[in-house]
Amino acid sequence: MYRICLIRHGKTQGNLLGRYIGVTDECLCQEGREQIQGGVYPLAKLVFASPLRRCMETAGLIYPGIAVQTEELLRECDFGAFENKNYEELSADSRYQAWVDSGGSLPFPQGESHESFCARCREGFRRVLHMGLVRKERACHLAEEREVFAYAKQGTLGEPGSREAVDLALVVHGGTIMSILEAFGEPRESFYHWQVKNGEGFTALLDEEALEKRDEVRLYEIHPISPFIGLSA
Repeated sequence: MYRICLIRHGKTQGNLLGRYIGVTDECLCQEGREQIQGGVYPLAKLVFASPLRRCMETAGLIYPGIAVQTEELLRECDFGAFENKNYEELSADSRYQAWVDSGGSLPFPQGESHESFCARCREGFRRVLHMGLVRKERACHLAEEREVFAYAKQGTLGEPGSREAVDLALVVHGGTIMSILEAFGEPRESFYHWQVKNGEGFTALLDEEALEKRDEVRLYEIHPISPFIGLSA
């Protein structure tokens, strides 16, 4: 079995203000850093992230003992004329009202369309999966176990005894996660079904045989990650 987790980055100042933060390269705000540092996440053998700072910083906080690799195609959507603005600032813009009325199906003015964004994210996910599986095939099982054990002994994420390590962790954006799970998650659900809060995400199993024999991506046994349950606000 090949286990995967998809984690949305921590909060940024733009997130706190309800802004559309896509290509804007914000770092985490103080609240976001503190929340991520207080969370309990699956251990991971391999970590990929969007190259934007909010994802790289989140990945570094969750997985301080593992080198984080990047995949450009996993970036958030380019919101174009809506970028770094919130509902109040856009409420008088007829283009924004048209986009809302379309259920989010219209392309963002001067930005990406929903279709091109989803296609990009899904291709990036495929690339990461193939790289992860190649690494798995080449790696020595004993060396991998030692790597995870050494990381767990750092004690940065609480007691690891009850948590299995995933083979691959992706620290990306909310839209990226929704794009991936809409296309590959089973049972099939709509794009917005997979909305996820900052710092949260999902675990899933990958059908390795389907990928290797038919180049078909299937994710099943999808469960939410709730890293803040039981922690004080």
